[in-house]
Amino acid sequence: MTGQILIVDDEPAIRRLVRGAAERAGYSVSEAETAADALRAAHREGCELVLLDLGLPDRDGLELVGLIKAMDRAVIVLTARDATGEKVAALDLGADDYVVKPFDTEELLARIRAALRHRNAPSSGTAALVIGDITVDLAARRVMRGGDEVRLTRKEYAVLAELARHPDRVVTHAALLRAVWGDAHVDDVEYLRVAMRGLRLKLEADPATPSMFRNEPGVGYRLVA
Repeated sequence: MTGQILIVDDEPAIRRLVRGAAERAGYSVSEAETAADALRAAHREGCELVLLDLGLPDRDGLELVGLIKAMDRAVIVLTARDATGEKVAALDLGADDYVVKPFDTEELLARIRAALRHRNAPSSGTAALVIGDITVDLAARRVMRGGDEVRLTRKEYAVLAELARHPDRVVTHAALLRAVWGDAHVDDVEYLRVAMRGLRLKLEADPATPSMFRNEPGVGYRLVA
């Protein structure tokens, strides 16, 4: 495993814990404990992903999300703040993921791998996404399951396509509703629930215990690729 990770946190114990896990997994790691240091470090050539705490001493970490994303870095928020509003705000600002402290280091490493896969994936919007026996072909606007085409409604396909463009990332309710139904319906979450119910029935091996379409309560959905 390779990749350059920047840990931004004012707690030395957290930095030591994450650095140890990341280095054992083969990543190169640097650290920053303030927002000012974080922005300087994120600018350096080679930085691919930033693990960002929100409670920094000199600036709210939320203010850094968009600035760091503009540098073409993946961002995973790693914070003790667990309010739904904070999660939605960070994801809407472009964060690739949101992990709440305390956390399991193996899960964090899995989130890092997913974020780096997404960052380094080909930018073409026409690539096919394969998940088990499901193939989502965005170029042909076709979904296959085990060699057979799956008939989706227009809205079901639009939701699936939006999630497929951001595999392994949480896409907020508002972002999905805006992309599929338009700005006038960003609060109509029931529209989204109906479409998601249809997708799970048609594509999940067991719709009652979905593994492909993961719900992040109060926040959005993640397509697990």
